[in-house]
Amino acid sequence: KKYTNFIEYNNYKLIYRRYAGLFFTIAVDVQDNELSYLETIHLFVELLDAYFSNVCELDIVFNFNKVYSILDEFMLAGEVEETSKREILDRVKFLEKME
Repeated sequence: KKYTNFIEYNNYKLIYRRYAGLFFTIAVDVQDNELSYLETIHLFVELLDAYFSNVCELDIVFNFNKVYSILDEFMLAGEVEETSKREILDRVKFLEKME
């Protein structure tokens, strides 16, 4: 059998990646580059892993507000805003101190 991480659905392309028991999926335009979005998913998982120290599904479920905070610093309006893990995590920690 052949497997792929890309599925075309209506006017979108679903790109997903599995990490242990977690699936991360993103819907993009059909013309967008699939590999760049696989890297985007990978960087997001690395950010979560660095923040939560070996992320698991319970971290995401019980700290979804922190996950959204990391995602907000990483992406803006569906486009990658920042690619530096250190910069993103520093901003998230700074925002936590302000709360």
